[in-house]
Amino acid sequence: MEEIQKLKELIDSSENIVFFGGAGVSTESGIPDFRSKDGLYNQHDVRFDKYQPEYLLSHSCLVYEPKVYYEFHRQKMDTRNIEPNNAHKYLAALEKTGKLKGVVTQNIDGLHQKAGSRVVYEIHGSALRNYCMNCGKEYPEDYIFESEEPIPKCSCGGVIRPDITLYEEGLPEDQVSGAIEALSKADMLIIGGTSLSVYPAASFINYFRGKSLVVINESDIAVRGAENTLIIREKIGKVFTELAKLQGIEL
Repeated sequence: MEEIQKLKELIDSSENIVFFGGAGVSTESGIPDFRSKDGLYNQHDVRFDKYQPEYLLSHSCLVYEPKVYYEFHRQKMDTRNIEPNNAHKYLAALEKTGKLKGVVTQNIDGLHQKAGSRVVYEIHGSALRNYCMNCGKEYPEDYIFESEEPIPKCSCGGVIRPDITLYEEGLPEDQVSGAIEALSKADMLIIGGTSLSVYPAASFINYFRGKSLVVINESDIAVRGAENTLIIREKIGKVFTELAKLQGIEL
């Protein structure tokens, strides 16, 4: 494929690559995205149909209807047994070459780390970490999913919550500052599996000032062009699988 060859050439000519990804990176692992026709927001479930999808993932729901929030979290956010796909694996392999300096992800599933990526900026947090809202004590990834209490409680009496960024909450400052620094230093940015419709996260790509921009996404998205801009309308796992073959990288 001509586009894959062009992508290889851009990678070959770059030394500081950053990847910015969203839900589409994990859909090929079986995790639904949010806004597509088969996405989480369009799945009918009688337990939750009376609620707006955004509300179920909001700070308000956590605080004012915690039983509803935790039931939704346990039913829809459990990714512990999900395995990385070739998109995750390729990015981990590219990091090992020294060219990929970081992954900025909007996902909360931890699959980039599971695939072997070491520098990952989780700007929406992770469902695999939990902590007490009162004393800050940390709890293992299984705790909320396996707790028999409808609302999991800490030994201090506080509520244990997942370390994810809910609607109405600010993004984690350390992750955001790391992501912005990485993007501002990159000479190549690969955007994949995201509609760039969630803000403020989508605005972070504006910090990129490098020479090569690549967008890999099934649907069309508008981005600011760079000196070298390549747009590939395809599943990201398929693109990276073909690219790995061309580069001789085993996934």
